[in-house]
Amino acid sequence: MRKEWFFDCFCGAQIAVYAEDGKIVEADFEQKGADELTGNIYKGRVCNIVPGMQAAFVTCGLERNCYLPLTEDMSRFATYDGTDGGHGQLSLREGDEILVQIVKPPRGNKGAKVTCDLSFVGKNLIYLPKTDFLGISRKITDEVTRANLLLEADKLRGKGEGFIVRTAAEHADKRQLKIETEYLKRVWRSVRQAAANASVGEAVFREFDLPFKVMRDSLGGGVTRIHVADRAIYEKVVSLARMRPDLGERKVEFYTGETSMFRAFGLADQLSALPSRTVPLDNGGYLVIDRAEAMTVIDVNTGKYVGDNDLESTVFETNLVAAREIARQVRLRNVGGLVAVDFIDMVDEQHRLAVNAALEEALSADRAKSRVHPMGDLCVTLFTRKRTSADATDFFLKPCPHCTRQGYVLSDMYMALRLRGDIMDRFANGYNAVVVELSRELMKNTLAGRFFSEDVRGAWKEKRVYLVPHSDWHEETYTVRGDNAPVLTLPDDAQILY
Repeated sequence: MRKEWFFDCFCGAQIAVYAEDGKIVEADFEQKGADELTGNIYKGRVCNIVPGMQAAFVTCGLERNCYLPLTEDMSRFATYDGTDGGHGQLSLREGDEILVQIVKPPRGNKGAKVTCDLSFVGKNLIYLPKTDFLGISRKITDEVTRANLLLEADKLRGKGEGFIVRTAAEHADKRQLKIETEYLKRVWRSVRQAAANASVGEAVFREFDLPFKVMRDSLGGGVTRIHVADRAIYEKVVSLARMRPDLGERKVEFYTGETSMFRAFGLADQLSALPSRTVPLDNGGYLVIDRAEAMTVIDVNTGKYVGDNDLESTVFETNLVAAREIARQVRLRNVGGLVAVDFIDMVDEQHRLAVNAALEEALSADRAKSRVHPMGDLCVTLFTRKRTSADATDFFLKPCPHCTRQGYVLSDMYMALRLRGDIMDRFANGYNAVVVELSRELMKNTLAGRFFSEDVRGAWKEKRVYLVPHSDWHEETYTVRGDNAPVLTLPDDAQILY
């Protein structure tokens, strides 16, 4: 099986897509500027010590000084069982430069809470380079497994170091734990090197950067190739891949094509279909996916599929195909919480058991934990799935402004992604100018969002994009055409892009 990751950054967002044999399985999106501070490590300076509070205040380049308890504890790891070697009081003086990690973001008038006990989160382990602590997830309940994992973690740590064994490690072998340990220790060494040359207030490690999260939680497991279309992300992915003995930079490839990378690899249409309510099945049936306040509801329909035998067999085969596609869709869309699936009615109890088992098996490939409940007589199955990040459809949809925000329409970002792909196609076909006719509302949102500002400064520097607004067009309607005429005749209200 061909397993590929695709990274790109455009229209003000980072995008990571995972595909198996050309079919998208996971998609992650991160808006630029949506910086989550928790987990970030900064080079700070102690600016004030308050003995009565047993705390110090540290300037880290943020809007407010950070709060650092002088008596450290492991309360933030309270969900893990473990013992530590004890903590004395931090000995600090005003003016000291130290590395601190944010454990609680700033809120209201309060600055962030920080710690000197740094931690680096991996898929199976949390590495504590400066803390003598050994812990394990309470969700790992088998005593023999717990003992073996703790013993292995103890062997992997050096003097004064610590590890916390995460739930995912229950199914990891010694080799995987060793590879991850080497990776996390390399990350720590890179942080120290960065800190040596960093100024006070500079971030030397960002926990929630999208490429890092993917490299930490998802990559490995026989990945064939990593394609990157953005130079900055490429350099970051290469540096991270060098720290992974199971990966290596040889699998990382920089995409240099003139068309959108996702179009070049046949993934653009799949991404465009992400916010769609209806999902076709390979056999002619289809799913209808609706998001409610407290759950996601999925309805299975036979559609054009009529089968070859009796009705029960037709329904059974459709439900089996649907079970596998449902598992892919909840993973692709990152659906979290409670999911209710209304399968087509089946009379045979063995068929109901088989469909339920097929759904469980398909969900087992997902790194997010799921729990499937038995199917009832009404052929409705409930299952829960742990949310690992924001629902992917939130990136492509926004509340409709015309129906008191009860429905959804395509987001400005979604429209920008489509527009960008069409514009790049025209430039790849040899045109130096592109004329985009679009609704006045879409033009206003495109200019206000400055989605293409990096393209205009970079790859489109010698090109021209003209926007022609139409007041009577639907806000999601547009056309794109290339033009090499020496003189263009355009309406007075046409505008050049930036």
